[in-house]
Amino acid sequence: MNALGLPRSEPLLTRPTKYNIEDSNIALLGSDLEKQVRQRSGDKEQAWESAGREPGVQIWRIERFAVKEWPKSRYGYFYDGDSYIVLHTYKKDKDSEELSYDLHFWLGAETSQDEAGTAAYKTVELDDHLGGNPVQYREVQGYESPRFLSYFPHFICLRGGVASGFHHVSSPPADNTRRLYRISAIQVPGHAAPHLQIREVPADGSSVVQGDVYVLDIGDRVWQFNTRGSTGKVRFKAAEFVQSLVSEREGQCEPTVYDEGGDGAGVFLSELGLSSVPPAHEPTASSETTLFRLSDASGDVTFERVAPPALSTLSSDDAFVLDDSANRASQALYVWVGRNASLTERRLALQYGQHYLYQHRRGGGRDGVAKHIVKMEEGQETEAFLSALGA
Repeated sequence: MNALGLPRSEPLLTRPTKYNIEDSNIALLGSDLEKQVRQRSGDKEQAWESAGREPGVQIWRIERFAVKEWPKSRYGYFYDGDSYIVLHTYKKDKDSEELSYDLHFWLGAETSQDEAGTAAYKTVELDDHLGGNPVQYREVQGYESPRFLSYFPHFICLRGGVASGFHHVSSPPADNTRRLYRISAIQVPGHAAPHLQIREVPADGSSVVQGDVYVLDIGDRVWQFNTRGSTGKVRFKAAEFVQSLVSEREGQCEPTVYDEGGDGAGVFLSELGLSSVPPAHEPTASSETTLFRLSDASGDVTFERVAPPALSTLSSDDAFVLDDSANRASQALYVWVGRNASLTERRLALQYGQHYLYQHRRGGGRDGVAKHIVKMEEGQETEAFLSALGA
């Protein structure tokens, strides 16, 4: 482990073929018999023995089809080549003994299909192990839900992973390579202070936008670049990160700070092929919240829009998909399953939700549409879901 709490480098291995994580399926629901088999399998999974027994956050990483506990010293650190399962156990009422759960699986942009598929299956398995009570979240790198981010004081996403060997950020990059990190802050609902994030991004001009701070690691030089729109807190966090790199290398590299518009700023920008900082891109959110009903009451499966998108429109006999992309603070796609929904509706609800998300993204571009999916059973509604329905 180094000063940042990161593991030392490991030999590089051949990476599996990359696939589009945004298209990954999280339904994995079948017959009642299949669910019983999964539940028995979950009881045999040693990783679940201590899962959800007391309030707190627990994290597991998928390592070659196996579920491995992620060390607490690395909580908040995620690698883009990996898939993780994150369980948040809490009490809705502090005076009650009843526990509630948020169950997330997080897919890195470079994770393999096998890793992502295993994470999805094991998430359903853990859900069964906990009696079907958790609210499930599908998280994609770069579009994490505010709920997920709220668990970590700092969220740090780095390149590398179990299949390629850990990425040791404190050691100098190899010859002719560079590392670029984007340090930013977002407001997470329920938290007064901005939430700080460090994400390793492609070391070229396409990664730079107004409002963030960037750290470029060139081995013997580490440069910090503060855009005009960046805040003092983000700049301070970036300076801490730069100092950790310099300290780990025992001073064998030279740190430099550039301010946009100040002396020498052009040196940093030209290194990334830029002459100026591009403006921040504002996503165009959908114009309204929309609700869809999934039903097989007629004998055929139908998926159609219903109105109004309100709590009173929901029916315990069906499943529903709520697109809350219009809410920039959420931008979630919710899948709600009524307590009397049929087996077919339960099995297909997540598949229809994901298919809708994928088609909507293809038709309207990547921005302005939901990026994470939240699945819940009737009676387990989240505050954000109820708020989206005006409740």
